Amino acid sequence: MAKNIVQKVPFEFELGLYDIFTKDNIHYYQKYKEVDNKGRYIYWDKLQYHARINDDDPLKAWYSIKLHRLSNRKMLKLFSKDNKPFSYAVYDALDAKLYKIAQFAKDGIVPSNSIGENYILSSLMIEEAINSSILEGAATTRKVAKDMIISQRKPKTPDERMIANNYLLLKEIKKQKSNDLSVDMILHFHEIATNGLDENGVVPGQTRLDDEIFISDIDGNNIYQPPKYQEIIPRLKQLCEFANTNHTQEEFINPIIKAIILHYSIGYIHPFSDGNGRSARALFYWYMLKSGYDYFEYISISKLLKQAPKKYAKSYLYTQYDDNDLNYFIYYQTDIILRAIDELKTFLDNKTKEFEEISYLLKDSSIASSLNFVQKDIIKKAIKTPGRVFGAKELCSDYDISPNSARKYLNELTNYKLLLATKKSKQVTYIAPNNVLEILKTL
Repeated sequence: MAKNIVQKVPFEFELGLYDIFTKDNIHYYQKYKEVDNKGRYIYWDKLQYHARINDDDPLKAWYSIKLHRLSNRKMLKLFSKDNKPFSYAVYDALDAKLYKIAQFAKDGIVPSNSIGENYILSSLMIEEAINSSILEGAATTRKVAKDMIISQRKPKTPDERMIANNYLLLKEIKKQKSNDLSVDMILHFHEIATNGLDENGVVPGQTRLDDEIFISDIDGNNIYQPPKYQEIIPRLKQLCEFANTNHTQEEFINPIIKAIILHYSIGYIHPFSDGNGRSARALFYWYMLKSGYDYFEYISISKLLKQAPKKYAKSYLYTQYDDNDLNYFIYYQTDIILRAIDELKTFLDNKTKEFEEISYLLKDSSIASSLNFVQKDIIKKAIKTPGRVFGAKELCSDYDISPNSARKYLNELTNYKLLLATKKSKQVTYIAPNNVLEILKTL
């Protein structure tokens, strides 16, 4: 990131706010609303550019936008370092994004077959574990990372440890979705995320004990100093109270927005020496699952955040520099979620096509009706990669089935000669022959 990643809003803002109501300036109030004509929630730096293109005074345009925003914002019982409340507001452009996210929850997005659902969940959970770790700086190949998780081998490097931890964290989030948030739960999530790691002096499950922490850009420039360490526990307690408050009635807060605010808040408080990003995303996922958005088990946001780290950082700083206005972060995150949903749709479309192909290949086979989801998926992989080795442990991890079931499914495919069984050191492995398609035609 370059120096001065975000330009602060004008200091003279308070002096000129209401000048736009004068006869000469009223057109600014009519022209510049909360969002621009494309529904974007723009910050001062971009507003200057747009205003000058239109031969308008940037300050007057900014005052108009701020007046619209101030008249609609909703104050939260969450406070910044200078004890000012954070706030947000829902406008039509944001409401449309929230509707799309909620509407997707009504669609049937995974196979009704429980094994198929577990397979897709497992594979996507592995993807998010890897992506989240890469976002935090882990360096390893996706293939090595996936093989490690599937084979359940112990991590060999700190980067592999981070990925394994993130995978366990995602599984724990699902277990905890029915519970209220507590400081202990936040510490528990952090402990899982950082277990076995010592980067930046982190102690798993323990908040930082000093203020020797600086959020810097890639050039080493300090862009944010978190609250003092003495404030961490009180702030986390305040955050837990916010999370556990019923905001579905008079003080309504859309649960998607609430999950995003939890994400932001951990980043803002920065309670740990390391692992804050992973902990923040964990709370986001936890609250989405708690709120009934079960399809978020399949959503991966970390890869998209990694693709544009500067925009991610700016969404934090815009809020900090513009009167604790959370809309910058909320708008950015809803866009990330919508893109993640599109990627999930593409993934599911591809999976559907793959299974349509294997179903077509099996349509004239006498064994088609006796094969289950796991076995059909193994056949698909065997056709795609002749010589591939399958093992019971891999199937247990991939499809969340028992070792006995895994061996049973593999042995049945061996009986049909669709796999070749070999035994080494008392361990049986199963190899895909190079003529699976030809064998299928004979069955």
